[in-house]
This record gives sequence, structure tokens and C-alpha cells, in this order.
Amino acid sequence: MSTPVYQDILYDVADRIATITLNRPDRMNAWTPVMEREVRQAMEAAAEDPDVRVIVLTGAGRGFCAGADMQVLQTIDPSDVRRASSLPPFDMNRRPDWQTRYAFYPAIGKPIIGMLNGATAGIGLVHALYCDVRFAADSAVFTTAFARRGLIAEHGISWMLPRIVGHANALDLLLSARRVSADEALRIGLVNRLYSADQLREQTYAYARDLADNVSPASMRVIKRQLYDVPFQTLAEATIEANRDMVVSLGSDDFKEGVASFVEKRPPQFRSV
Repeated sequence: MSTPVYQDILYDVADRIATITLNRPDRMNAWTPVMEREVRQAMEAAAEDPDVRVIVLTGAGRGFCAGADMQVLQTIDPSDVRRASSLPPFDMNRRPDWQTRYAFYPAIGKPIIGMLNGATAGIGLVHALYCDVRFAADSAVFTTAFARRGLIAEHGISWMLPRIVGHANALDLLLSARRVSADEALRIGLVNRLYSADQLREQTYAYARDLADNVSPASMRVIKRQLYDVPFQTLAEATIEANRDMVVSLGSDDFKEGVASFVEKRPPQFRSV
């Protein structure tokens, strides 16, 4: 199968890691409709590729994504938003919550790492939040931006942000739309780890390779689904579902290989996808 030719992103697969790079460095990777379409296409490709176990989303140049392209915002028609919100579901088998315009990342059964190499604002922050974990450069800055543009909390950020940084911090970041330093982002849990700009890529890919090489893909898929289902479940429902999944995992080849590799003191060779 030929690799699609993209205009606003780059897509690469190596060492069972798919890298999606927002590629408008001259515009700080400002978000466009073309980029929106291409990121989703690349995510679908990575989700379906049996040779991909981990996905990294990052930006080219000095920034991750500085928000929506202002030239696009100046000409936007409100009806365009309604049309874009009616995109077909990413995965019809997942709950409707993960079938909306940008909230499809949890429907992907592979870990998604946001490698935030610089400014992360507005819609860029929305996409960073939908990643499963976020590693950032210690020079990165963050802002919700919306309130300072006369906009509201868009694309599910009002739901996702409090679950990551807490209700009070989310209100602060959304109401003020102030700039947040990398150190503060780490302190409030907005990002998982900070690295110097020259170490970010190396450390991010070391983590990604560890997942790809040493963790069961089936386990990661189920665990990711479990954690994203939990906000909609009671403790009893989550436990009952986990018990069902545990029976399946105990009978799996990955479980046998995980135990065998531990006993034999060798790297595991997981075969699930």
C-alpha cells in the first residue's frame, strides 16, 4: 500500500512507532482544515497498521501547535463548525463520547504520546490533552487561548482538562487564558515529564520504544479502554468489566509469553496487535 502524500503533516513509521508531525513550522504549526483531515487520516493509518504499536504526535520547528490559523479564523463561517461536527465516527464500536470531531484519540487502541516541543495553544492544547501522555520541552509554553479570542472552551476541553489538572486549575486556565510555563504545567499535571529541548526527542522515543518492545499490545489496548471508560462507570461496573477482561488475558498467548520471558530472563516477544 502506498503512503499518502500529505500537505500539512509528515508521517513516518520506524521501530514500530508511528510519528505524526504537524508540519507548518513557518506558522508555528497553526491548525488548518487540511491539517485536521490529515491528522485524522494518519491516526487511522497508525491504528490499523499491525506494525505500529505506539504513536507519537509532535510539531516541526519551534512549536507544537500555536492554535488555529488566524487567517482561517477571520473567514470562518459558523455553519462550517456544525458541518465539521458531523464527521463519521472514528470507531462505531466505541462509545459516542469518543466519536466527536477531535475526541477520537481514546478510540485508538494504541498509546499516543504528545511530544510537545514548544508553544501549545488553543486547538493545539486540545490535541495535546487527547494524547494519553504528554512529554514537553522545558521551554514550552501553554495556553487555552479561547477566552482571549472571544471564544468558549471548545472541542471537549471543558470535559478533558479538569480530569487532567483538576476543576480549579481548569477554571483558572480557561477563564484567564494566561500563559503557563513548562514548570507549572508539570506541577499541575498538564504534562507528565519535562526534558531539555535537546533531550526531548531522545527521551520520548526511549519511552515509546520501551512500550513497543516490552509491553503487550493487547494489554495496552485493554488498559487504555478501561481508563477512558471509567468516568462513565461505577466502581462495581469497572470491576465487573475488569474481571471479564482478566479471564480473557489469562488465556492469551501474551500472558504465557509475559510469564515465560520473565522466568527465562529474556525480552518478551509479544505477538498480539
